[in-house]
Amino acid sequence: MHHLNIRSLEYLNAVSKYGSLRKASKMLNVDPAAVSRMLSQLEAQVEMKVWERNSRQSYLTEAGKELLEYYQSIVRGEAAVLSRLTKLKNLTGGSVSIAIGEGFITNLVSTPMQTFMARYPDINLSIEIAGALDAVKMLEDQQIDFAITYASAPHSKLHSHVERSHPLELIVPKGHFLTMNTSPATLQDLQDVSLALIDNSTGMGRLVKHAEQISHLTLKPKLQTNSVTALTNFVVAGLGVTFMPKLTVIDEIEAGTIEIVDTELGMLPKATVKVLSLKGESSARRLRHCLSS
Repeated sequence: MHHLNIRSLEYLNAVSKYGSLRKASKMLNVDPAAVSRMLSQLEAQVEMKVWERNSRQSYLTEAGKELLEYYQSIVRGEAAVLSRLTKLKNLTGGSVSIAIGEGFITNLVSTPMQTFMARYPDINLSIEIAGALDAVKMLEDQQIDFAITYASAPHSKLHSHVERSHPLELIVPKGHFLTMNTSPATLQDLQDVSLALIDNSTGMGRLVKHAEQISHLTLKPKLQTNSVTALTNFVVAGLGVTFMPKLTVIDEIEAGTIEIVDTELGMLPKATVKVLSLKGESSARRLRHCLSS
């Protein structure tokens, strides 16, 4: 069977709605003969009568009712699609998926996310925890719309919407002997210090690895982890030191449980947080002004 003619179904709907072919043709502003011809073609296609008429009125057969239900489902589906498209166009609906480093999730969930969700209540957010390398790979594979990365390497296929400076700091327990030094700490100073380091798939890990290469030294961490929480707890418990952006441990600093020690590592102060998307992605174009605000 060939595809059903949508115009024939529209005429069938009008006959059912207005009760006669003549009234239907008048409301459709077409010749009655044209309506009759289209309905005849529809009957020939399905090989069944779709409507009957007598001296008083027209009415649909069981086959006509099936076709009418199908037509109405098309109309409802089209209306739903147009409604969703309008919401996307006006940024009042849809979904956005984001990958973000563990250390920045608390800051995202606080004021920025609250502001976004209040402004765009019909947009659903999906958030995944991922290191910089994994987040970029998810963007490349189009698994997510945006990645919020720390110290990620430049990428020709990605567009940076927002970039903010967040230096990588050496954080230590309150009263640690490194806080007594009058000069900035070097990697040499950390050779005999209990140290925790994060996995190299993260921007933090990548920066420390580069610092090792430049200094021609290899740090030997007491703890190696992919968890920002584990790093924080390691320092708060007084077990040793680690590298983290101040933003991720601001509460602990204000509480006086950890301190920041100045370092003599040139690349660490240059670290940035970026909001990235694939170049040319429609979702990025829709939401660029939101994430930039």
